[in-house]
Amino acid sequence: MKFRTTRRVLPTLDITPLIDIIFQLVLFFMVSTTFISAPGIQVDLPRSSAEVVLSDKEQITLWLTDKGEVFVDDQPVTRQALDARLRAVAQKDPSTLVIIKADVAVDHGRVVTVMDLARRHGLSRLAIATDPQGQGSKTPDEAPGN
Repeated sequence: MKFRTTRRVLPTLDITPLIDIIFQLVLFFMVSTTFISAPGIQVDLPRSSAEVVLSDKEQITLWLTDKGEVFVDDQPVTRQALDARLRAVAQKDPSTLVIIKADVAVDHGRVVTVMDLARRHGLSRLAIATDPQGQGSKTPDEAPGN
């Protein structure tokens, strides 16, 4: 005698429609999202007329203080003396590195003016010194001559 066995169908969950709905929701949120463009900041930057060319040799350090003073290698100088000093350095070695150490309160325009003065004399290797994470920098009161 043969027994009839009934085949039991195991219940399954068809996730195809669920995936379809998820994709439709993603598409809906992508289309309905508003994109905000960040407004730009209008700045009138100082102009410069020289190009930079790099080479490796000596260096000269210029300090610009927040009081308007200029120091060359720890010696206070006037604008005329700075002009003469940069001319002499450029004649000796035009690949000399000019390091500018400007106080944080110094006007950007003053820094660019000093950079242009150096470039006019043929000193094209310029660097602006920074103090990473505030370690070991001199304050304006500790700058040369103070």
